[in-house]
Amino acid sequence: MDKLINDFSFGLFFWQLIIMIVIVVILGKFAWKPIVNALEAREEGITDALAAAENAKREMANLKADNEKLLAEARAERDTLLKEAREIKEKLIADAKTEAEAQGEKLIAQAKATIESEKAAAILDLKTQVSSISIEIAEKLLKDQLSNKEAQTKLVEKMLDDVKLN
Repeated sequence: MDKLINDFSFGLFFWQLIIMIVIVVILGKFAWKPIVNALEAREEGITDALAAAENAKREMANLKADNEKLLAEARAERDTLLKEAREIKEKLIADAKTEAEAQGEKLIAQAKATIESEKAAAILDLKTQVSSISIEIAEKLLKDQLSNKEAQTKLVEKMLDDVKLN
């Protein structure tokens, strides 16, 4: 440092100062404006990119909210459809049960009617057979009693006594 101070020359300093001023003027006229413009353009590009990123972030948040809203609506619609399907299923089951019960009751009624008609026919047939057997028995008894004169007389007297009593 001492050497610089001891070897200091005003002429050299003067020319270095003039060269420095000329370089600053030339740089100011030709280089500073393009450099500053480039820096400003870059700064503006960065600012635009940040704004675009912020907008994209907001749009993503909006899309996410919309997606969640659509998802919630889809879930609600799915739940509604499932509920309707359950109700339809329960209605179909209830209708099938009701129809089955009605068919069962109808079959039971038909069976009862068939049983009653067969029972009535059987009773009628039984009565017919009993009356035929009774007539045959009465016929045999009457033949037996009418062939005997004394028995005939007793029968007539008995009938007459019964008529008088009434």
